[in-house]
Amino acid sequence: MAGTGDLTPDERARVAPYVTDPEGPVFALLGLPEAVKGALFARYSRSANSVRRILLDEFVGAESVSGTETVPDTAVDVTDPSAAGSAVGEQRAREFFQRVLADYGDDSVAQLGGAHVAIEGVSNVLTKVIEWGRLASYLEQSTRYVPYTEMQDGRWKYVRPPGIAAHPDLLARYEQVLDDAFATYARLYDAVMAHLVQQEGAGDDPAVLRTLRARALDAVRGLLPAATTANLGVYASGQAWEQMVIRLRSHPLAEAREVGDQVLAALRRVIPDFLTRTDRADRGERMGAYRMATEERAAEMWEDLAGSAEGVPGTGTVPGTGVHSPAPIRLLEHDPDGERRVLAHALWPASGVPLDQVRARVDDMGDGDVRAALARWADGRADRRERPGRALEATSYLFEVTCDYGAYRDLQRHRILTLEAQPLGADLGFEPSPDVAACGLHDEFDRVQRASAALWREVRDRVPAEAPYAITMAHRIRFLMRMNAREAMHLIELRSQPQGHAAYRRVAQEMLVAIRDDARQPGVAALMGFADMSGDGDRLAQERRTEARRAADTVDS
Repeated sequence: MAGTGDLTPDERARVAPYVTDPEGPVFALLGLPEAVKGALFARYSRSANSVRRILLDEFVGAESVSGTETVPDTAVDVTDPSAAGSAVGEQRAREFFQRVLADYGDDSVAQLGGAHVAIEGVSNVLTKVIEWGRLASYLEQSTRYVPYTEMQDGRWKYVRPPGIAAHPDLLARYEQVLDDAFATYARLYDAVMAHLVQQEGAGDDPAVLRTLRARALDAVRGLLPAATTANLGVYASGQAWEQMVIRLRSHPLAEAREVGDQVLAALRRVIPDFLTRTDRADRGERMGAYRMATEERAAEMWEDLAGSAEGVPGTGTVPGTGVHSPAPIRLLEHDPDGERRVLAHALWPASGVPLDQVRARVDDMGDGDVRAALARWADGRADRRERPGRALEATSYLFEVTCDYGAYRDLQRHRILTLEAQPLGADLGFEPSPDVAACGLHDEFDRVQRASAALWREVRDRVPAEAPYAITMAHRIRFLMRMNAREAMHLIELRSQPQGHAAYRRVAQEMLVAIRDDARQPGVAALMGFADMSGDGDRLAQERRTEARRAADTVDS
């Protein structure tokens, strides 16, 4: 690779404050506004020039299309890239975005800039709404590692939604139930932790203490209501932000609409040019209204179709209890020839012949030969992060999952798949906590769950959209996950690891069994060799490995 030679020495000096390398073929942009960065890259599709040439000719000290001058680069302190960027080409970039994004609707341009936004103190109901979009990066405060044992300003950390707050009697009942849930959570956490320390003889071993703390928090997480607050950090492109804000501002939850407005206001301080259509009546508002209308029509259509039926019998669950659990995993759809599809797609790139000819050859192979060939193709994986190529995407599975809401929160983060969920409620019962039961405190755990279910029914009758706030994370939710075999490998191997929560470990493990036995694809299942199928897992072993690495790093430094 060779650097571009289209710049004079003087031009390279002028462009140097804005790029990591003024000469080489690979470089990053420095200190420029998001709109300018996006406009620069968007110009690639309509120009034969390099980005550095476009930057110099069209943005640095150049006349904008409206005829106004930008601040000349001689006025910029080149030792401060952020100061340099603030003076370069914003007016021209703004006009560019108005032309190609707002007027022409070229959505791909909105992928070329992004922003980091912190969203704090929102409910765990709303976090799932925010994190629904695929094309963004989310980091959420964990209920598995952050204890909720302390009040803040004399109040437990949960959201009091506007609809419930509008009814003083309902709000008083809501606060009574949730206050008791948090107080019980704090009390049972201390009891479970003391029991585990006594049982395991932890002493001062930091690895053991970390393991036991995580296990104790896992044990009592199911007492926390979905209204529990969380903080999120989100990074997304302008396009992803636009879609998220439209979804939030048209959502039935008042909390979502409020946060949608707040996010839009924050983004307009940093990437205003990417969001020109978001709250326009003929664009974003119309899109949001249409999306909500389709969901409302689907609900009406189901009522017409189902009549008075309230559910389908035979799930094995007793509503409102944690005693009888429905099967956590049901494999509803798969490709009977999935293993042959994967092998054919693995062989096709090197074959030089049409795909149907490769498939015909593979179809002539016996089942054992197909599975041996798959094993040979994927041989040599050193860890779970090394995954075979896209041939695994040639076959897919549809799982129906029923698990507690706490586990759903972790599984919902997998976005390279299609996930659809039913509303969170109490009708599927709740998951008991074995560690709480081992302390002889299951009655307190169950009491909170029964109170939560009763409150949910009260809120559902008066403010239906806000009923999920009353439900604890131990209550079950039913959802669908459609994924190809490559994403199944990622999810199953990651979520079955020993340090994971028992609830989603069980889901991942049963997915693997379903692929192997129900889909009759042992060859594909065998490729997922880094799945951990042990019972309780060995989180302590993982913590000790972490502690050993820390000790080694300390010695090396």
